[in-house]
Amino acid sequence: MIDIQRLRQQWFGNVRGDVLAGLVVALALIPEAIAFSIIAGVDPKVGLYASFCIAVVIAFAGGRPGMISAATGAMALLMVDLVRDHGLQYLLVATILTGVLQVAAGLARLPMLMRFVSRSVITGFVNALAILIFMAQLPQLVDVPWAVYPMTAAGLAIIYLLPRVTRAIPSPLVAIVVLTAFAMATGMQVPTVGDMGDLPDSLPVFLLPDVPLNLETLMVVLPVSATLAVVGLLESMLTAQIVDDLTDTPSDKNREARGQGIANIATGFLGGMAGCAMIGQSVINVKSGGRGRLSALVAGVGLLVMVVFVGPWVARMPMAALVAVMIMVSIGTFSWSSIRDLRKHPPSSSVVMIATVAVTVATHDLAKGVLTGVLLSALFFARKVGQVLHVESATVEGGRVRHYGVTGQVFFASAQDFIGRFDFREAVEAVRIDVSNAHFWDLTAVGALDKVVLKFRREGTRVEVIGMNEASATLVSRLGVHDKPGAERLMGDH
Repeated sequence: MIDIQRLRQQWFGNVRGDVLAGLVVALALIPEAIAFSIIAGVDPKVGLYASFCIAVVIAFAGGRPGMISAATGAMALLMVDLVRDHGLQYLLVATILTGVLQVAAGLARLPMLMRFVSRSVITGFVNALAILIFMAQLPQLVDVPWAVYPMTAAGLAIIYLLPRVTRAIPSPLVAIVVLTAFAMATGMQVPTVGDMGDLPDSLPVFLLPDVPLNLETLMVVLPVSATLAVVGLLESMLTAQIVDDLTDTPSDKNREARGQGIANIATGFLGGMAGCAMIGQSVINVKSGGRGRLSALVAGVGLLVMVVFVGPWVARMPMAALVAVMIMVSIGTFSWSSIRDLRKHPPSSSVVMIATVAVTVATHDLAKGVLTGVLLSALFFARKVGQVLHVESATVEGGRVRHYGVTGQVFFASAQDFIGRFDFREAVEAVRIDVSNAHFWDLTAVGALDKVVLKFRREGTRVEVIGMNEASATLVSRLGVHDKPGAERLMGDH
């Protein structure tokens, strides 16, 4: 059942803020969409059409109001080889297939796996993106006319000082308008948006990719589409989490995954490239006052109107103004407290954060950085949990029986420690192993229990295992050999 009140709040609860923030985002999207098109090796209009289409569709279909999605650099880097070897038409097919895979992932509730991404990884992801956003501005500040530097400084001054006077209009929007007006009035020769590529002069139209629909085409685009789908969802889910934290509001990650898929399917049929959520633009949107779905819709529609209908004016916009906005985004995105907290946080958390940043910045690949962080988090966690294993020992029944009480988690990281806690040479009639406060998690844990029981038996000691919980008992019954006929031989085969 549709929640009318919630829908009204998401669309019309912040109209003024969403419209103004959307316009700021639309202006900032133009040079980025052109730049990402150049990275992918396609015409600038491919990135611009993609940004328009994805932003508009995600406004309706997404699960995170206030988040901006469009063509992105992370996705563009993955398209280079496909475009070079097979051309634009295959890229459009890959974009559509990417959307299909993302819709399937949303229906399968795969975004729930984000629970396994630790806070340290998210912080590293944010810091790496802030560094990459700043690094992406450096080409606009090298070998350029001297006037670019004071214009950029003036833009930053407006962005940071205007809010002290008034917050009625987003300061990034004011900076862009003022610097554009100044450059046009003085005729100052500085790099402009138009220098990055020709802007389209027509609306996108529906088209079917001109490729043979056969298995060979599928084999060409499937590997690229699968990678695009994973990277797009990963970046979108992490960005959604960041916007959740910035706005103190929840989001529907499964709906967001489906929405990203629907947006990519639509953009593939409109001649655009695959995209996903953009942390930089999302931060611009939130910091400019955008909170609802209307901001993404205004950003998409505003982008198209600007490039198609007022393209000559937009083309004269100085890049220095947009560089100032993106530097502001970089500064605001970076988690400065994470540097201060390096000494306070556990060393393992700091290592995970730094490794995520280092790999992401070194490779310019968000997926590799996050994967590195997740793997390190898992290893540190396994090591920590593996150390929480206690085995208490006492003799009972007049010294004839040795009672072992096991407490903790037995799995691959603690299995050897578990085995080492038993004295197999002690001369007792029987051994009782109480595992009522323990849990056996995997094949390695079951193998460790088998080894302990069989070692005692080889010494002529009777063994009794008591207190095993149902889940552990099921695993031991299925995988264990110590309670089966010919256990010694079976264990030897292992």
